[in-house]
Amino acid sequence: MDVQLLTFLIVGLTFALYIGIAIWARAGSTKEFYIAGGGIHPIANGMATAADWMSAASFISMAGLISFMGYDGSVFLMGWTGGYVLLALLLAPYLRKFGKFTVPDFIGDRYYSNVARTVAVACALIVSFTYVAGQMRGVGVVFSRFLEVDINIGVLIGMAIVFFYAVLGGMKGITYTQVAQYCVLIFAFMVPAIFISLNMTGNIIPQIGFGGTTADGTFLLDKLDQLHTDLGFAEYTSGTKSKVDVFAITLALMVGTAGLPHVIVRFFTVPKVRDARKSAGWALIFIAILYTTAPAIAVFARTNMINTVSDKPYAEMPAWVGNWEKTGLLTWEDKNEDGRVQYYNDQNDTFVTSIANPKGWNGNELVVDRDIMVLANPEIANLPAWVIALVAAGGLAAALSTAAGLLLVISTAISRDLIKKQIKPDISEKGELMWARVGAFFAVLVAGYFGVNPPGFVAATVALAFGLAAASFFPAIILGVFDKRMNREGAIAGMVVGILLMLFYMMKYKLQMFGGGASEDWWFGISPEGFGTIAMVVNLIVSLVVSRMTPEPPQSVQDIVENIRVPRGAGNAHQH
Repeated sequence: MDVQLLTFLIVGLTFALYIGIAIWARAGSTKEFYIAGGGIHPIANGMATAADWMSAASFISMAGLISFMGYDGSVFLMGWTGGYVLLALLLAPYLRKFGKFTVPDFIGDRYYSNVARTVAVACALIVSFTYVAGQMRGVGVVFSRFLEVDINIGVLIGMAIVFFYAVLGGMKGITYTQVAQYCVLIFAFMVPAIFISLNMTGNIIPQIGFGGTTADGTFLLDKLDQLHTDLGFAEYTSGTKSKVDVFAITLALMVGTAGLPHVIVRFFTVPKVRDARKSAGWALIFIAILYTTAPAIAVFARTNMINTVSDKPYAEMPAWVGNWEKTGLLTWEDKNEDGRVQYYNDQNDTFVTSIANPKGWNGNELVVDRDIMVLANPEIANLPAWVIALVAAGGLAAALSTAAGLLLVISTAISRDLIKKQIKPDISEKGELMWARVGAFFAVLVAGYFGVNPPGFVAATVALAFGLAAASFFPAIILGVFDKRMNREGAIAGMVVGILLMLFYMMKYKLQMFGGGASEDWWFGISPEGFGTIAMVVNLIVSLVVSRMTPEPPQSVQDIVENIRVPRGAGNAHQH
């Protein structure tokens, strides 16, 4: 059976499973729609959290980024893993005890203000739409290659599937679907990694194979360093980013994680506060399996790709090169007309002049999109067709699971935090559920638009969403839990200043608006992906200064803040 047929079969079976679960677990009440009725087992919630957390950026893009960036790509590993620990230990149990479904709900009640709630809704929508754009782009990439349809058609198919189970099932349907999606994505990520590790290093465990030796006794990383320097690139294991930027990106990803609305809401789906802590621990174990494997996959894919394509005749290229060329995500241009694929660092002029240069050509001939490395990895390594099809199903599971979680955040922000809490407080439960579904419908349409017109490759887009969450939510949440004196004026001022500063910097240096764009002009040498750290610090300072210059919060609010930090009665979540 060929790859395309197998892909249709495996992807079709997984989609049927997700839709079947959505029908079985459809939401009948707002509590089931928002928090799955609050009765999910900690292990199941840990799996669902891991699937929610490991998006297309983790599955498709992260190893691809590390594969091209080498040592510099480790910021994504450190930031996202560290951020999850920060969220699980520092915030989740307190938010769970406060007893609110959503981040805007927490901010609205903690800061006794509908203005604060509205600002938080606006921030949640901006963060979620930026994040979901990356997921839809991931869905399009998978569909365009493996089902051989246009990227835009792929995005539309993904929209239809997510809409079906997110709108029908709500959080209850999404949770059980995400348990299935975690099983699919982790199996799809690990199988090729184990195969390739065994082939290249003789070790069945990819994490150990990554530091092992190849058949000729050379350490794999030493071999890759040599391949890199031979092609004029910096050594794979050497870092080129400044320490300031590495620190800023890592911290922005960490604190951005802790402010991500779609992950925080997962801790409300378990019966007790104790269960929230347990499910956080389980999720960390499930996440670690993929995150510790990603650097190994990056090295395997990079080594195999360079060995396959560099300075070889184009006529002898394996089938995967032609397959990915059809998608436009890999392009080759024979600049010196010698019929060979010249792949090297075109920034290095001495390297260019050392090659026969009859036409005065300059520049690398092969352009590879970073987002294809994980998906193309089994093809590059010549693995069986069923493994290639499995990876396609895994990529879709990762993108769809996170997209569904984000769509729920968007629909909840509209139905609960805007309509029920502010516009129409006497709305019936049936009416609220209808608005939640209408909100999800419009969210799918906007997400689809961003999937067709993405603002960058998947992981870069997602990194910006983390920066926006860091700049807006993190200080308001952390001060809301740990600072009794923090008031509504401080929180509102901090969130508005933080998110506007981050949006301005993104537009200036990412979209080249306001006359900027060159990395030499970055403020303090910090990239847009890391600027969330600066915006967060500004938010913190503004929040603290404004709160100290304005009246302190009512005593009742200070008592609530005191109460959520007391471990007494931690077995029960109190509703205030």
